[in-house]
Amino acid sequence: MSDLHVQHIDGYGTVRVRPLDPEGDAGVVHAWVSEERAAFWGMNGLSEARVAEIYAHLAGLDTHHAYLVTKDHRPAALLQTYEPAADRVGECYDVRPGDIGVHLLLAPAQPGGAHPGWTSALLAALTTFTLRGLDRQRIVVDPDVRNTKALARFERQGFRRGPEVVLPEIDLPDVYLPEKRARLAFLDRTAAFPG
Repeated sequence: MSDLHVQHIDGYGTVRVRPLDPEGDAGVVHAWVSEERAAFWGMNGLSEARVAEIYAHLAGLDTHHAYLVTKDHRPAALLQTYEPAADRVGECYDVRPGDIGVHLLLAPAQPGGAHPGWTSALLAALTTFTLRGLDRQRIVVDPDVRNTKALARFERQGFRRGPEVVLPEIDLPDVYLPEKRARLAFLDRTAAFPG
């Protein structure tokens, strides 16, 4: 699959974003979502085949998209975007034209310990892809209220904290999502790219 976004960041490397291949990338994604640190992603305990099925279903939607993000050709993150009006989060706040929802799962830490600035640089590239590449005005994220690390990370990246909400349960033939207490946060294009 071809890259939709390529961005070189001095002192960091080259970030590429391409559509997720539900079958071809299932092994990588399954390994990530199976880790305890990914409990908030909601896929712990699923088989690799089930993860592939979920992303194959997602690939068939016009409103939700999944991407594999690489840094210097190594998998670095799973990015999901969605139209808030077509998602349960749209029931919890006033959706504006140009809004886009984002879910982000970072790859496990690389050998050698923490690398200061790694996540910030990656998020900067993904913000560019989402707001400029997809031509959107505002990003909304909805981390679980217990996921204080994710919320703090988004706030350091310039997101403005929004209300605490309860995302309703979704129980459909192809999708089940339990009710979730979430904290919304927003990043406006003008705040991300001032001037």
